[in-house]
Amino acid sequence: MNLVFCLFEYFPFGGLQRDCLKMTSAALARGHAVRILTMDWQGERPSGVDIQLLPHSAVSNHGRCLKFTRTIARLLLGIERDAVIGFNKMPGLDLYYAADSCYLDRMRNTRFPAYRLTGRYRTYAGFERSVFSGNSDTEILLLAPQEKNKFIKYYGTQEERFHPLPPGVSKDRFRPADATRIKAETRAELGLADDQILLIIVGSGFRTKGVDRALRAVASLPDAWRKRVRMLVIGKGRPDRFTDLARALRLTNQVDFLGGRDDVPRYLFAADLLLHPARTENTGTVLVEALAAGLPVLTTENCGYAFHVRDAMAGRLVPMPYRQENLNTSLHELLVGGDLQALGENGVCYAARNELTGLYDKAVDIIEEIACRRGQR
Repeated sequence: MNLVFCLFEYFPFGGLQRDCLKMTSAALARGHAVRILTMDWQGERPSGVDIQLLPHSAVSNHGRCLKFTRTIARLLLGIERDAVIGFNKMPGLDLYYAADSCYLDRMRNTRFPAYRLTGRYRTYAGFERSVFSGNSDTEILLLAPQEKNKFIKYYGTQEERFHPLPPGVSKDRFRPADATRIKAETRAELGLADDQILLIIVGSGFRTKGVDRALRAVASLPDAWRKRVRMLVIGKGRPDRFTDLARALRLTNQVDFLGGRDDVPRYLFAADLLLHPARTENTGTVLVEALAAGLPVLTTENCGYAFHVRDAMAGRLVPMPYRQENLNTSLHELLVGGDLQALGENGVCYAARNELTGLYDKAVDIIEEIACRRGQR
């Protein structure tokens, strides 16, 4: 089959971008041809893939995206393809990989009504409507079950157009037999004493992931515990405002921003607790990655995969609406009175009992099925 993947931008270490590459690999392994249409590509290009760059400029980011979607519409008229798969919401898709939450719901709950008059809102709401409208025939690869009812509520999307996917945890995230050795070596490289507590945050977009919330929670700990904490932030983002906050909270020497990395698993095995107090998170793959690695989790309950943490009994969920005091209390109670080792073991057992790895193959199964059905039609 000839598959066309559409993506606004590719950059290393982004969750959506990583999913695009892994789905590309799964499609190539089955002998399909993959073409990726994108405005920008940063980093190494995978072999065997036709990456077509379509750079656009505009005063605003949403203006660039709008131009990009119009260019794609023209290009598709001359491209032989069996299915068009979008990793961002846009018109003209056969399938949409639903890695983002419902935009309309989010804007109506976080913005004043006047925001709906802006060009940005009209553009992105229009993109979403083109995918989920009851008049659309775009099929949806659904990652977060709790988002389905929102799309149905706002757009009247037909139930049968949703195709649920399992999480996509890579095999290297599962705790290996030599995890104890990896933990000791990694902590030694970091210069950690035996009694120090290693907290990690993994994810690009530091404000969205709640890095500022995590810093305030660490600063709220009693002095004896706060001084034992070392926090690592792994992912792409601009750390300036957060290093300023760390300085104001007297945490400068205890927080390190490591940027995006390819060796995330060793930090999952070495840490004592994953912090993920995200403001918004459609899924949060790192949550189930932590469970597989044997790492307890403290996250906000609005994350799509937070229910896995609850069901595994492998950490704590901070309730919504969010209050900083709840995160502070949960962190203190987990460090002081929680049995982190037992919570980590609960996560490992949960990962062994549940299917957490089949996302990409399942997605390609669905793409093949829909492409065949439409080709016959």
